[in-house]
Amino acid sequence: MSTDLSLDEIERRIQIVEDNLRELVEQAAAYSGAADEERNAQRIADQQAKLDALMKEREAILNKA
Repeated sequence: MSTDLSLDEIERRIQIVEDNLRELVEQAAAYSGAADEERNAQRIADQQAKLDALMKEREAILNKA
């Protein structure tokens, strides 16, 4: 990610992505169609990748301090 965000901004974005993941998991539990499940699985994977990148960036900032 490496966008030189502040720690506060990274924390805010982590919270947003975690909220998105919770919503997507709830939606996945409600879906019954295969197409919906596949689409939702991709959205969850995308959000997880964003979360992983943000966590890595946060860790890099914390290790500098």
